[in-house]
Amino acid sequence: MSYETRKRMRPVIVESPYAGDVERNLRYLRAAMHDCIMRGETPYASHAILTQPGVLDDNDPHERELGIHAGCDMAEALGSDAVRVVYTDLGESRGMAYGIDHATRIGQPIERRALPRWEQGGSHAQR
Repeated sequence: MSYETRKRMRPVIVESPYAGDVERNLRYLRAAMHDCIMRGETPYASHAILTQPGVLDDNDPHERELGIHAGCDMAEALGSDAVRVVYTDLGESRGMAYGIDHATRIGQPIERRALPRWEQGGSHAQR
């Protein structure tokens, strides 16, 4: 497939838990992002990018707030083509609730999803 003939992938902003069991939550996030790509979507997950070592410290309240604002700004920059996808298997964190509220305020569509086989070690559970 050439770049010129490929179908454009729909941009999505991924909402999933980060704080708490960070290792497990990042495994889940990777599975969620894989799910997005398999659906023909381009996932953006600020909590996967901005919490990398040397970027922002999620345990520092000020840096956490900056990261949340940066994620919201990116969601707005993606415009009306983007959809907020909320992965629900691990519950809804405060950060996710903020993202959902932000999507509602800017009129961004929200789609809730589950990865039913994830906990049982299904496809891409350990990525």
